[in-house]
Amino acid sequence: MDRRHFLSLAAIGGGAVFASGLAGCTTMGSNGGGGKYSAQDFYFVQLSDVHWGYQGPDNPDAAVTLGKAVATVNALEVQPDFIVFTGDLTHTTDDPAERRRRLAEFKRIIGDLKVKDHRFMPGEHDASLDRGAAFKEFFGDTHYTFDRQGVHFIVLDNVSDPGAKLGDEQLAWLQADLEKRDKAAPIVVLTHRPLFDLVPKWDWATRDGAKAIDLLMPFQHVTVFYGHIHQEHHQMTGHIAHHSAKSLIFPLPAPGSQERRTPLPWDPAQPYKGLGFREVEADAKAASYKVTEFPVVRT
Repeated sequence: MDRRHFLSLAAIGGGAVFASGLAGCTTMGSNGGGGKYSAQDFYFVQLSDVHWGYQGPDNPDAAVTLGKAVATVNALEVQPDFIVFTGDLTHTTDDPAERRRRLAEFKRIIGDLKVKDHRFMPGEHDASLDRGAAFKEFFGDTHYTFDRQGVHFIVLDNVSDPGAKLGDEQLAWLQADLEKRDKAAPIVVLTHRPLFDLVPKWDWATRDGAKAIDLLMPFQHVTVFYGHIHQEHHQMTGHIAHHSAKSLIFPLPAPGSQERRTPLPWDPAQPYKGLGFREVEADAKAASYKVTEFPVVRT
C-alpha cells in the first residue's frame, strides 16, 4: 500500500492506514514526547542529473528525454507535494553564455510540470567552473534549508568548490543550523555528490564529507538523498542512510566495477534502460521513508 493508492482509497471512502519504511530508516521513531514533531505524511519526487545540453551517442534522445520525464511525472495518479532536482541540471560547458542559455532552457522545460514547488541544487556540471555564479542567477542559493510537515531539509553544495569540498564556511553554517535542532528531529539532507567515499578515483566522494557526517551523527533520524552516480545505490554510515538516484541522461557503471566511469552504452532495443526518477514517501511522524523507482516513459 503506497501513498498514492492510500490517497485514492481515502478519496472514495476506503479504509487504509499509511506506513512506510526503508533500510536505515525503519528503526526511526518519534521522540517519545507524544507528538512533539506532529506532522502528516507526504511525498516528493527526486529527479537528478538531467545534463541538459548533452549531445552524444550515450543518449541520442537527449533533446527530448527531459520533456518525456516531465510528462511522466505529470501523469502520476497523485501529484507529489514538491519536486527536488539533485544537481547536474545542465551539461558542462566552458562558455558562460552557453551555460546560462542551457540553464534558461532547463527552467523553461520544467515549467511545464504540474507541481510548481521545486527545489534545486547544482551539480559540478552546473557550478564548478564559475563557483555557482550562473546557477545562482536562475535558482538562488546553492545551500539552504526548508521545512515540510515536520521534516527539516538541508540542501548542501559540494560542487561549487572545484576541489569537491563543502568548505569550512559551509560546514560552519551547517553546524550552526544543527545546533538549533533537537537530536530526535527528523532530518533529510539533499546533495549532489555522495558525502561518503564511494569511489574517490571516480570523483564519487566529497573530500570533507566526513566532517558533515560527523556533524549529523548525533542526530537520531537522518537520511541523505543524492545524485551524481547515475544509478540507484544505498549505503549506511553508522545509522545514517544514503540513497542515490538514477539519471535522466545515461547510466554509469556500478561503483568501482571498471577502471574508468564511462557511460553505459545506449541500447536501441531498450533505449531508456537505466534512466528514471524516484518518489519518496515520507511518514513524517515516524521519520521513515519509502523509495519507489520509476522509469521514464518512452512515447
